[in-house]
Amino acid sequence: MTTAAPQPGAPTTDPAPLALEPASGLDRLGPPTLPCVIDVEASGFGAGSYPIEVGLALPDGRAWCTLIRPAAGWTHWDGRAEALHGITRALLEQHGREVNEVAQELNRQLAGRTVYCDNWAHDYAWLARLFEAAGLRPAYRLQHLRQLLDDERLARFDATRDAVLQRLALGRHRASNDARALQMSVAALCRPGPRPR
Repeated sequence: MTTAAPQPGAPTTDPAPLALEPASGLDRLGPPTLPCVIDVEASGFGAGSYPIEVGLALPDGRAWCTLIRPAAGWTHWDGRAEALHGITRALLEQHGREVNEVAQELNRQLAGRTVYCDNWAHDYAWLARLFEAAGLRPAYRLQHLRQLLDDERLARFDATRDAVLQRLALGRHRASNDARALQMSVAALCRPGPRPR
């Protein structure tokens, strides 16, 4: 199914739930459910980098994504990171949402949840910088996706994610697409039935 690409910077909500069997067999997930997953794109790596896009894949299958206008003093920019995510600083200035608006929306959508990511050290630092600039505290708990997977599933995670990305054939790099792919990878690894060889 092909859908029109969202306008740059506009929050996106995908009302179509994922067509996956419920996850099961993973005690730490609790009742059959999809994990809530977040992904962050940034201006670069290391000191001075900051979040420029955040995307969610929610347990009910909806997705949300927005660009973030850099706060005052956020000047670091790495052209190599731009080459990966395709987001320019000019695009952020034109279509990004203010940091306080993004932080408030994250708290509204994620309040009381445990939210999972695949790059905890960077994502934690970037989200902390967002919330600090907004003068707010996160209303959710951030954990690494590996908390959901046992060693056997962790060993198959990269191959599973690659297969999910190939199946999704995402034409545009968006944080919500990355979050969706991570969510579907965890669900595929936790689905009952024969294991892929």
